[in-house]
Amino acid sequence: MPARVSESIVLRTYPLREADLIVSFLTRDQGKLRGVARRARRPKSGFGAGLERLSMVRMSYSQRENRELVSLESCELVRSQFGLSSDYAAGVVLDYLSEATEQLLPPAEASERHFRLLVAVLEHLDAELEAGRGGAVWKAALYFSLWAVRLGGFLPELRVSRDSGEIAEEMLKTPIGQLTQRDWNQQTGADLRRFLVRQIEEHIERKLVTVPLLEAL
Repeated sequence: MPARVSESIVLRTYPLREADLIVSFLTRDQGKLRGVARRARRPKSGFGAGLERLSMVRMSYSQRENRELVSLESCELVRSQFGLSSDYAAGVVLDYLSEATEQLLPPAEASERHFRLLVAVLEHLDAELEAGRGGAVWKAALYFSLWAVRLGGFLPELRVSRDSGEIAEEMLKTPIGQLTQRDWNQQTGADLRRFLVRQIEEHIERKLVTVPLLEAL
């Protein structure tokens, strides 16, 4: 079967045997897929840094009918999140984005809007931290949570404080880079963020392991 190439975002990797990896990745056109990257853990692997968490890549893979796992052939790195990972708070947010996406999305179901959401949040987070605005991590986490719940189809009535409700209303109408300048810190929209995380966890099998780390920052 000929290889397929898709714009993709790597979500998670899991060891398989001595040298292989199972890779969970989100494609723009086919949704979330899982595949086997053979010999990816060897020093001279052709996958290189392309399988790092939330790396944006052009993934080449082949897919057989009635097979749960695709076969990964190569990936071309488009954008790495290495710079963000050097900041602890941003690294925790990256883990949160990755885990929430992994748990929320069903396999092999196209979700281009969620793909574009991740791209927008990652690009904004990178630009804000490069400019020295550390509060961007809270804006990114809150914006992603609100839109992930909405795109998942289970956004309930927002029973939160007036201030948090106003933040949510603006976020649903405005791109992340054009939001009103605020003192984005742990308390900004904190009750809204906790509310949204509870909604996410009600629709997945287990609690998100990254949430306690996020709240402890």
